[in-house]
Amino acid sequence: MVDRGASALSLPDDWPAHPDPILALNQMGSFDWDLDSGLFHMDAQAHEVFDVRPEEYDGRPETLSIRVPPAEGRRLDSLVAQAFKDGSENYGAYFRLRRRDGTLRWTHTQGYIRRDETGRPRRIIGIVRDATPELNEYAARRDQTAWNLAARRDETNVVQFITAALANARTVQDVIDVLKDTHGVTHLGATSLVMGLVEAGRIRLVAEGPEGSFVPGTLVTRVDEQYPMSEVVRTLGPRFIESPEDFAESYPILWPHITDLDITSAAYLPLIVQARPIGAIGLLYGDRRGFTSEERNLLVALGSSIAQSLQRAMFYEQEKDLASGLQQAMLPRTIPSVRGADVAVRYRSASLGRDIGGDWYDLIPLPGGRVGAVIGDVQGHDTHAAAVMGQLRIVLRAYAAEGHTPATVMARASVFLHELDTDRFATCLYAEADLATGVVQVVRAGHIDPLIRAPDGSCRRAPVQGGLPLGLSAEFGQLAYPVGTIELDPGHTLILCTDGLVEQPGADLDDGVQILTALVASGPQDVWKLADLLIDVAEDRGGDDDVALLLLRRRGADAPQSGGRLQQHVAPGDPEALSQARHMIHAAVRAWGATDRSDEVELVADELITNALMHTEGAAIVTLRVVSDTDRRLRVEVEDSSSALPRRRDAGDSGVSGRGLLLVHVLTDVWGVEARGGGKCVWCEFVVPERD
Repeated sequence: MVDRGASALSLPDDWPAHPDPILALNQMGSFDWDLDSGLFHMDAQAHEVFDVRPEEYDGRPETLSIRVPPAEGRRLDSLVAQAFKDGSENYGAYFRLRRRDGTLRWTHTQGYIRRDETGRPRRIIGIVRDATPELNEYAARRDQTAWNLAARRDETNVVQFITAALANARTVQDVIDVLKDTHGVTHLGATSLVMGLVEAGRIRLVAEGPEGSFVPGTLVTRVDEQYPMSEVVRTLGPRFIESPEDFAESYPILWPHITDLDITSAAYLPLIVQARPIGAIGLLYGDRRGFTSEERNLLVALGSSIAQSLQRAMFYEQEKDLASGLQQAMLPRTIPSVRGADVAVRYRSASLGRDIGGDWYDLIPLPGGRVGAVIGDVQGHDTHAAAVMGQLRIVLRAYAAEGHTPATVMARASVFLHELDTDRFATCLYAEADLATGVVQVVRAGHIDPLIRAPDGSCRRAPVQGGLPLGLSAEFGQLAYPVGTIELDPGHTLILCTDGLVEQPGADLDDGVQILTALVASGPQDVWKLADLLIDVAEDRGGDDDVALLLLRRRGADAPQSGGRLQQHVAPGDPEALSQARHMIHAAVRAWGATDRSDEVELVADELITNALMHTEGAAIVTLRVVSDTDRRLRVEVEDSSSALPRRRDAGDSGVSGRGLLLVHVLTDVWGVEARGGGKCVWCEFVVPERD
């Protein structure tokens, strides 16, 4: 529930030591939220409303998350952010708090937004109060043995209250939480509830309570079975069970399993949307028999409200899954392994239904032991932004693979975006790292600076002079992007992210970067665990923006090293070079103590070289090396200039070709394909024993 009726509050000069007497008289707490510092000050009454002691509260709004459930926190954040965005002077909302004893209580807040001369929000002054008594007043007047006229008026209000709470539910679980809340259907006198959704002609149980009331065999039931939920789905009409005798006679399969619940009557309601049943809900009572016409009408209205909320929730989840799937399909399916570096990437979609962001990351292997890292964000949150992102990712990869300098890669991408039939621009950062020397060339197009984390855990921002975002630089003729240089020492980690990880409502971008820097400094050294931590923080924060993240850690001297390395260039139509490569493989296998697997290694290597020469127009580069970490392995790599991926096919009983990759798959311990610049590398490994 949201209202816009907050008044312009003014706090006393000696606040919070001496709260406003009028507010205190009405048991209202007050707060003062300084958006510049992020501190959220409260008076004593507000501490009581939130059920936090002054000594355990540090003035940070995040600390209140122990009392505000995540779904409620996200809803409040969205409400405040929307008020900032549309220029509102005030906002108001009802939300739930979880008190120290675990109970949920309804709370009401009103806030007045104060802005500076530029219109930027700088401060929020507001009040909070416990709204639970409003609901408890309804329950207190209810007769525990029968529903009298006053109770029916109360139940009308409870239905309205539940309906209002359901209006804020985004997911199916949110709907269930509202119904199972202590201020939900139990205020209608029900002692137990059950709810199921229709899926492919069956009813799947999605909620039941209280704990321990589950009936075995009812998790998934057919619509034609003799269960009350099945009946209301079939008939599209409610079923009111007046007495235990009625229950036992009508549903002999179910009744023996629920006798311990002391059920005296029940109401089963179909959940219907557009004349189609999407599920059913059952309310079971232990202190009444029969239903009046007014009570039946109330419960039918409640069922209609639940059905509408469930449909919205299911549409929201479907759209979110579709949006997330579409976004993920446009991101790289796999990140290639990079010799000399550990790489972790993460992506989190925005929390707004069908909205699709244009955030992306990419990792591009380049010749000479170099690698290109890309992070970017296309303006907007829709399918068009995602489509532009997909095209930009492809052209950036193509320009980098062609061997252009980082500045040229960025300039060409800007021209490409400008020439598209779109009004979108994109921020981007392209970093080209030479992992042998640690030199990283960085070009920044309106994007935030990268971070560098040292092995000792310290983290710093790496300022890089930048140019205009992609598309805008071409429009204004400013395509000369400056190139910055960063030294990435062994053990150091390069951190690239989009602004969704650092932007927070009411906070400067610089403040967000400082918070992120401190978080990285306190996080784990392992890049994958650190990436998980950062994306979890973004997930907990919620927000309406996507987050893309790429971490690249240059391996230190203690990383696994090759025990030997040989390489041979084999040109097409050069039988002597092919013979030399075979001789090199034969000699290396024996020199490295892999005699037991020599036949397998030589056969597979010969097959990969032959495939590269037959199916591509260029030369093949054959590399052999020994890798030792958990075990000792001989690795064979064959690089060519074609980006076409090899595929296994059925040669048939009489076929003379098509068995090459089958041999590779059968004879090697592991094999795979990596993108290498404009071509690829087919590699395989053989586990070999340690040499004497």
